[in-house]
Amino acid sequence: MSANTTAFLTDSTLCIGCKACEVACKEWNQLPDDGFEWSGNSYDNTGALGHSTWRHVKFVENSPETGTGGNSGEQLPAWGFSSDVCKHCEVAGCLEACPTGAIVRMEFGAVYIQPDVCNGCSYCVVSCPFGVVQRNEDDGRAFKCTFCSDRQRAGLKPACAQACPTESIKFGPLDELTKEAEVRLQELEARGIHDAVVYNPTDTSVGGIHALFLLRGDPRNYNLPPQPEVPTTYLGKGWKSAAIAAGSMLALTLLSFIGGKQ
Repeated sequence: MSANTTAFLTDSTLCIGCKACEVACKEWNQLPDDGFEWSGNSYDNTGALGHSTWRHVKFVENSPETGTGGNSGEQLPAWGFSSDVCKHCEVAGCLEACPTGAIVRMEFGAVYIQPDVCNGCSYCVVSCPFGVVQRNEDDGRAFKCTFCSDRQRAGLKPACAQACPTESIKFGPLDELTKEAEVRLQELEARGIHDAVVYNPTDTSVGGIHALFLLRGDPRNYNLPPQPEVPTTYLGKGWKSAAIAAGSMLALTLLSFIGGKQ
């Protein structure tokens, strides 16, 4: 790991759902809007990460809790918010799958898609364990968070972290934020919050992420799979199965040939 490796730490316990990070990301990167139609189900009009939404504040309705107002014992939903983003995986499935070299690893650890090299094959889309990368149907290319590499080179924080009013999105060296996440977890535990977890799948083929998350409850509620895997990890098994199948076919062919001679 490079000494310049940076990361996000998104603390969902501090997120108020204001979407300032989404707006700042769109403004800095000149991304188009996602429409202003209200679905009637949620104020989350963006819905999910995509080619024009590189930061997305997810609204999460957790298990009901006993309300303090109204009738005694009234069950009220516990709403949570968390700002999702590309994970910039240590072992990036999108990077490994890209056939043109359009996806590269930047000096800060970011996984960056070069738009002028992307040919729109969408291999990166299907190879992302988190479903982050999306192809723009209008121009055919794939897009996702750039980790504000241009701002980092200028010594600035990414736009989302700069705009966050509650410091729910923290930015800094990966090793420091990893330690800060554990300290924050202990603080919450001491305050009686026992369902908080730090999400960083270092024990999977992804090998860890550069966008850590501290959240409450099941990570799957936040669109974070418990065991994300890089698709290329299955290549070994695939080649082994193919070799066995090819060997079996060769053996059967030889047996047929020998039997025909007799």
